[in-house]
Amino acid sequence: MSKRVKAEYDMVIVGSGIAGLSFALQVAEAGYRVAIFTKKDKAESNTNYAQGGIAAVTSAGDDLDKHVEDTLEAGDGLCDPEIVREILRDGPARIQDLAEMGVAFSSLDDGRISLGKEGGHSKRRVLHVKDVTGKAIEEALLSNIAKQGVTLFEHYFAIDLVTAKKSRKLGVKVEGSDDRILGIYFFDANRDRVITVSAPVVLLATGGAGQTYLYTTNPSIATGDGVAMASRSGLSAMNLEFMQFHPTTLHSNDGDRFLITEAVRGEGVKLIDSRGKPFLKKYHPLADLAPRDVVARAIDREMKRSGSPYVRLDTPRMKGDFPDRFPNVYENCLKKGVDALTEPIPVVPAAHYSCGGIPTELDCSTKLKGLYACGEVACTGLHGANRLASNSLLEAVVMAHRGAEAVCTFLESRNKTKVSLPEWVDGDVPASDERVVLSHNLDELKRTMWDYVGIVRSTKRLERARSRLRNLEREINEYYWNAKVDLSLLEVRNLVCVAELIVRSALKRQESRGLHYTLDYPDLAEEAVNTLVAPLRR
Repeated sequence: MSKRVKAEYDMVIVGSGIAGLSFALQVAEAGYRVAIFTKKDKAESNTNYAQGGIAAVTSAGDDLDKHVEDTLEAGDGLCDPEIVREILRDGPARIQDLAEMGVAFSSLDDGRISLGKEGGHSKRRVLHVKDVTGKAIEEALLSNIAKQGVTLFEHYFAIDLVTAKKSRKLGVKVEGSDDRILGIYFFDANRDRVITVSAPVVLLATGGAGQTYLYTTNPSIATGDGVAMASRSGLSAMNLEFMQFHPTTLHSNDGDRFLITEAVRGEGVKLIDSRGKPFLKKYHPLADLAPRDVVARAIDREMKRSGSPYVRLDTPRMKGDFPDRFPNVYENCLKKGVDALTEPIPVVPAAHYSCGGIPTELDCSTKLKGLYACGEVACTGLHGANRLASNSLLEAVVMAHRGAEAVCTFLESRNKTKVSLPEWVDGDVPASDERVVLSHNLDELKRTMWDYVGIVRSTKRLERARSRLRNLEREINEYYWNAKVDLSLLEVRNLVCVAELIVRSALKRQESRGLHYTLDYPDLAEEAVNTLVAPLRR
């Protein structure tokens, strides 16, 4: 049985990355009671692993129009130009906020901010803290969260949203419309129990879904939880076919994929083939600083042409002190037996960032009243068919600021009526029963996505993936409805849901655009249209 937690919070935030923490700070500062629930340790998020930096116009040689143009070019015709301009325009102010919170961006010897240049950018505009930018931002935000007194619960896994419609179906009397949020169920891994938390506002800041793939730069927590919960609550997903594969992750025989930041190429390091020759110039005029979709496909093609399991970053030719500029990259390469000062780094692409997600307005609101989404879990229209490097942290902090203002307005005007939520009912099967089946299902899911829904796709591959995923989904859901929940069961349930949504989105897009390249439709369609995929009714 679940333990009922009374409605002590005005807002519940799921996730403790840059989006969730930034949102929490602003709403709490307005005097509202905010609680953050995170599935692992408070610092464990995609933000914590972001190396490159945060893009914004902060130098005299740059301007907003150039940043907008670069973003639109990377997005391959699918970005919303008005939204792009709105978000990027707010960038400098949010950078100032981060600096005031204690983020010490790297600077040059003369005191000016050090600006990096990454793929798709026409100017140096990427602020960074060496190559641990995300970690530095995460630490600063967590420090401010502690000072603000925001309640933060670690090791709480969000299971499902509680809506008015769902409550009525379970026999609970609820006033008002069906399409509104009432609360959320959490699995408390600390005490092996499910709790029910009620709140008029829930923010999904759960990050991405890189773990749907066999190889990914994402931490183990990136299991698509927010998109899956939203889908099960009746919301459509948008543009999920656009999974960005980061071109350069450290190749190792153990399968780990440590990200080698794009900023390395921004400092002049070139990708070389098995013969030691640079090859990207023949694929794009920007060569090694082409957009990520171009670079990832080029690497994939070169690997298949040569039969080599990787290409290499020619780091020994970099001008300047590599260990000083990229200490995190250098140390992690050394751990795998690669000295970047004396030998090129072997690299391969890996699943990195979901450009699609839950459709939101510019205030982070969704079609479900009281439900907001921010960060990688959301789809705002900024990234289009391919995200411009280092625009993700910027989007998260800008949208959090906008969304927090909207939430405060909503909370101020809402009708403060108490609601009753349906209690959680456990299944009967012990958690350990047939656990090996789930393990096999997860492995098959990841391999199916990697083999058939990767960098280069075809209709036949996608249909094969859809067929296999539907079988997996039936098995996993049958197990879920009869078992007592635990972390592995909850994660694989979400992964198969999101994987199926990705495949359905990919099948609907009968063209090649940005990150979605299919052999059956290699050209752009005349009209750029967003892909919307409704939840499956089963």
